[in-house]
Amino acid sequence: MSSEFILGGARSGKSRHAEQIASSSGLAVHVIATAEALDEEMRVRIARHQADRPVGWNVVEAPRALAAALEATAAPDRCVVVDCLTLWLANLLDGAENLPPAAGAELLPAFARERAALLELIPRLPGRVIFVANEVGLGLVPESLLGRLFRDEAGRLNQAVAALCGRVTFVAAGLPLVLKGA
Repeated sequence: MSSEFILGGARSGKSRHAEQIASSSGLAVHVIATAEALDEEMRVRIARHQADRPVGWNVVEAPRALAAALEATAAPDRCVVVDCLTLWLANLLDGAENLPPAAGAELLPAFARERAALLELIPRLPGRVIFVANEVGLGLVPESLLGRLFRDEAGRLNQAVAALCGRVTFVAAGLPLVLKGA
């Protein structure tokens, strides 16, 4: 089968759209969640996502080792939803605040290793895999170096994943717009 990439802004309906596709796939659904509950706001967000998911879906927590989790979870008879690449990226950028100005995140060993592993794995994933990510490049330019690094790396990651997926959909106001694929 092939991989699909769904992106959009915050609260755009992208996760709901991915869940609808997974529900209608006829396959066993597994969710790979990348969020970490490091504060109360994130705990509330995670709880909202958990409440929205149908009972019986298997959930794997993978805040950093996403490629390993995908390799262990994806199978021909499964639909895997990865929610979301943007939080995964944020987890991998830990330590980026110490990089010299204008340095790229490739100087962070965990980031470089995990990103390369994911991009190498996507073309050979079995079953149906749906990646969810935020489109962060449509807003204001962040004031901080770290904010700009995050925005830039998110844009680069989104471009690389979109190139590898057979279908790419942008969601705004709950409405999906297919950018690539039938």
